[in-house]
Amino acid sequence: MSAASSTEQTGRRVEEILDRLAESGDPAAAAAAEELVRSLMDFYGAGLARILQLLSGAPGEAAARLLGDDLVASLLVLHDLHPEDRDTRIARALDGVREHTLEVVGFDDESGTLTLRSREAGGCGCGSGTGAREAAEAALACFAPEVRAVDVQTAPAGPTLLQISTAPTGAR
Repeated sequence: MSAASSTEQTGRRVEEILDRLAESGDPAAAAAAEELVRSLMDFYGAGLARILQLLSGAPGEAAARLLGDDLVASLLVLHDLHPEDRDTRIARALDGVREHTLEVVGFDDESGTLTLRSREAGGCGCGSGTGAREAAEAALACFAPEVRAVDVQTAPAGPTLLQISTAPTGAR
């Protein structure tokens, strides 16, 4: 299981537990649980911020290794501590999608939609937009949560190769 899917599962599990508490009919318990989650998030966020502060003077290799780790990167993004901007994080995430060649066309800040152009790695232009979208969504989940939707456009096919041969002499 990848760190991204583990992180997503943990987030869903926390939401399920909070929902169950809210539906239990005990508003005080639900409020206490939400306060507990917020307090823990603040505590861990402060710890992560301190780690980044301590690493700021360290050689770039240590920071690069931390940013390259899916779990650490997702925690930094969750706490709004990731030092890279959105476009850099998107590029990093898409670099990990090897089975598709994906090019960023644009990002709509209002809707959170990232538009990509896809070509299969072989370059034929006939790739599956659905497979590329799912691969991009999975890769972006922990690196760029501000991307709420992915729209994949298939790159136009290149010129068709036309085979021209001479007809047999009797066929004219």
